[in-house]
Amino acid sequence: MDADGIGAFLDAVDDIELHSLMILRHGHVIASGWWEPYGPDRPHLLYSLSKSFTSTAAGLAFGEGLLDPDATVLSYFPELDADVTDPRSRSMLVRHIASMSSGHLNETWPAAPQADPERPVRGFLRIPPDQDPGTVFTYNQSCTYTLATIVQRVTGQPLIEYLRPRLFDVIGIGEALWAEFPPGQAIGFTGLHVRTEAIARLGQLYLQGGKWDGRQVIPAAWVAEATRKQVATRLDGAPDWQQGYGFQFWMSRHGYRGDGAYGQYCLVLPEQDAVIAITAGTENMPGILDAAWDHLLPAFDAATGSDAADAALAKRLDRLRMRPVNAALSEWPKENPNPVVLTPGGGTAEEIPSLRAVRVADRKVTLVEDALVIDLSLAEDGWNVTDAPLPVAASGGWTGPETLSIDVAFLETPHRLTLTCSLADGTFSARWVTRPLREVESLGTMRAPRK
Repeated sequence: MDADGIGAFLDAVDDIELHSLMILRHGHVIASGWWEPYGPDRPHLLYSLSKSFTSTAAGLAFGEGLLDPDATVLSYFPELDADVTDPRSRSMLVRHIASMSSGHLNETWPAAPQADPERPVRGFLRIPPDQDPGTVFTYNQSCTYTLATIVQRVTGQPLIEYLRPRLFDVIGIGEALWAEFPPGQAIGFTGLHVRTEAIARLGQLYLQGGKWDGRQVIPAAWVAEATRKQVATRLDGAPDWQQGYGFQFWMSRHGYRGDGAYGQYCLVLPEQDAVIAITAGTENMPGILDAAWDHLLPAFDAATGSDAADAALAKRLDRLRMRPVNAALSEWPKENPNPVVLTPGGGTAEEIPSLRAVRVADRKVTLVEDALVIDLSLAEDGWNVTDAPLPVAASGGWTGPETLSIDVAFLETPHRLTLTCSLADGTFSARWVTRPLREVESLGTMRAPRK
């Protein structure tokens, strides 16, 4: 692969916040890099890329004879038979929820758990589909949640425990953590935290038709079904979301992919025998794909290249860094050396209600919640990482005589918080650069869900 093409991709995404990149070809890692302060050993929230792992769990259950894609969804919940009366709901098949073609024209989450918090699947099945199942695509989180629930029901195990010996240990995926709702039930459509390498390994498994080291891990029949167009998408907007949908995989202009909010990607390119894994924190998801097709795709076929170009690329990948706050760390501007306690201002209480105060003392900043305190240290140029009480990195400096600007990256998520501290009026404001899709009850939840 032409190193200059990878360099051109890095140039093209320079104004997009990427956290990691890993490229595999012919089963080998040929390029990888992490934008400081992110690193290879940290799990990263996948958002909807979690769905492709849920599909894989369903494929494993299919291979063990525990799940039939042509059985009705209701057949796996016989105790709900009297509760579900709509003919379309009763006729919905497992393959319909796997392909987001339940017949609903609108997202049914969170309406389903709101209607039935203890049994969200029952809440979902009691929402009548607008059209016959299998005829229309709607991106519907309840479909994946129901698929995950079926897998846990037929296997008798939480998704993580079921996947560990059958998938994670087999293909070399280390730490994997999955958020649950309610406790004991993996959300399925989001909430999985794994390392970038795990994304790449999953893509490689599918690229190899479900085989790993000569062993058929996922049935080839499931891989074929999951990665072909099951239903037309015809969505407005970027072309890569108009190519159709499989079993929790999107079809792309090139190959197919799993993807998640804010730029979490597993791109599988059969024609190039390649996999591209990406994590990011951006709303410009189409921009990442455009750059990949414009620069990475032709680089697979380029006849040019040199040892010097390879060495230059390796050096560049080793020095990737997310832009720190453009501000200087000068001397503490207050005559009184004691910390200054700031209270919320500028709509912060509405956006992040858990954040009660910020304490500032020179290069030390403390975020204060009712039951959590996060101490941050600012470095002169770059990011300063703190792992307790949760993994974060801070960058900041003085942008005015008594104004301190700070970015806080939550390193196991795509999210970054921007704080502006005004010593003059004793207030701070805070906003999310990319807003978490779930309500943040505490900043302590901005990490992988360890027990």
